[in-house]
Amino acid sequence: MRNAWRVAVFDVIAPLAAIAALVYIGVALAWPLWWVSACSVLILLIVEGVIVNVVLARRDGVTVGTDDDGPGLRLAVTAIATAAIVAAVAVGYLKWTVPDRTLRADTDEVVGIASSIAEASATFTPASPTASIDRAAELMSPERAEAFKKEFATVARDLTKRNVSAQAETVSAGVEAIGPAAASVAVVLRGTQSTPGKPPDTAVLALRVTLSKVDGRWLVDDVSPIHSR
Repeated sequence: MRNAWRVAVFDVIAPLAAIAALVYIGVALAWPLWWVSACSVLILLIVEGVIVNVVLARRDGVTVGTDDDGPGLRLAVTAIATAAIVAAVAVGYLKWTVPDRTLRADTDEVVGIASSIAEASATFTPASPTASIDRAAELMSPERAEAFKKEFATVARDLTKRNVSAQAETVSAGVEAIGPAAASVAVVLRGTQSTPGKPPDTAVLALRVTLSKVDGRWLVDDVSPIHSR
């Protein structure tokens, strides 16, 4: 029973685990040419070691796992298999887990920014005509912020003159496309415009917000209406 356990662990499971780890690394790396070559050589060496072990077992009646005079060899086999598994876990974490977490974090961040700037761009108070525009500009790149303020300056003066106030809240927002350095988010708003002496006017607005990542920070490049077709 003791020998059967040692054969299973050192002669079967260890080489299979090492081969599986090498293949897993290849899958995680999308099989670059250099790893195809390295993996082929390493697996060939493992297979040759298994074949030699089988031959010695048939000739001498002992294997790496059952040879009481070879504890160092068993330690080496265990170390190699463990190193392969650790490398596979590290590569999988760096190639799959970290990018997935980054993508989820970026998605949440750009949706939040897009929702905030969309609401700010559709909100106006005559008593503080530039407050919402300034809040929106804080989320933009410096160049786009200046252009944005100029675009809304005339509108702000007109709304102030007519004592019109506007308020918007996000109904829904979703990512249209996202990459490591750019994103596009669609935002649907419910906007309410109020004028003294008139009933409030409510409308549904759809905006597209495009963003880019600069020095690790998402900034808004443009806010534009989504026209229905």
